[in-house]
Amino acid sequence: MARFIDDLVGAIYDFCKFIFKSVCYLFAGMLIVGVPLYLITLAFKMFN
Repeated sequence: MARFIDDLVGAIYDFCKFIFKSVCYLFAGMLIVGVPLYLITLAFKMFN
C-alpha cells in the first residue's frame, strides 16, 4: 500500500511540475514576443 501511495504522489508531483513548467514557458514566450512588438508599435507611433 505504501508503494502505491508513493507512486501516486510521484505522479501527482510530475503532473504539477509539468503544468508549472508549461505556464512558465507560456509567460516567457509572451514576454519574448510581446515586448518587442510593443516597442515596435511605440516606434511607429512616434514616426506617425
